[in-house]
Amino acid sequence: MTTSLFDDRFNAISENLKRIRDDINESAVKSGRRPDDVRLMAVTKTVSVEYINHAITECGIDLIGENKVQEFLSKKDDLKLNGVEKHLIGHLQTNKVKKIVPYVDMIQSVDSYKLAKVISDESIKIGKTMDVLLEVNIGGEESKTGFDKSQFFDSLYEISDLPAINVKGLMTIPPICDSAAEVENYFAMMNDFYNEIKSKDYKNFAFDILSMGMSGDFKEAILHGSNLVRIGSSIFGARIYK
Repeated sequence: MTTSLFDDRFNAISENLKRIRDDINESAVKSGRRPDDVRLMAVTKTVSVEYINHAITECGIDLIGENKVQEFLSKKDDLKLNGVEKHLIGHLQTNKVKKIVPYVDMIQSVDSYKLAKVISDESIKIGKTMDVLLEVNIGGEESKTGFDKSQFFDSLYEISDLPAINVKGLMTIPPICDSAAEVENYFAMMNDFYNEIKSKDYKNFAFDILSMGMSGDFKEAILHGSNLVRIGSSIFGARIYK
């Protein structure tokens, strides 16, 4: 890739982030909150190290999210991660927990008691308490992972007894919708669900994060309570799968 193409891509990332931050700020104010009440995560799935580092060092990104354990591990030594929070946001298999627990600050995709238990066990081994979010399958889709909303409460007390995890909130990916009104309905449902759990008393639950909203719907998510949006392609451009 030529220098000019690198420069074009770097400039595009900078401009994209400026626009996204303006949109986040505007949506936060519309929702009755301050702009800095909503965190921006740069999702780095399939993104090359040089572009991630540009977003970090030149654009002030301090939170990144990676979908796959192996991809994060292959990149981490070349990333400029000083002062940067690292989250795993993709589906996590129990046999890969040991590999990722030492290297991330949060796992956003805890979708079963079994996975939460393995994370707790592995965290104990290295003297760590792992922050996690519980993933809710808000649309009840068979093709997606996540706790089913109707059965979720049965698992909460079991999860709250695990010694080495700190449940910080919820995460969701709504179904693909035909209209903004439809997706907003799912976000509103999720916000109500979040507030319902937050109002109860569970051990090891410190609810302060509702992670929802991606490149195509983050403004709507913020209007319905999201305080962490996960944005990839709108920052870095269309993903290139190898």
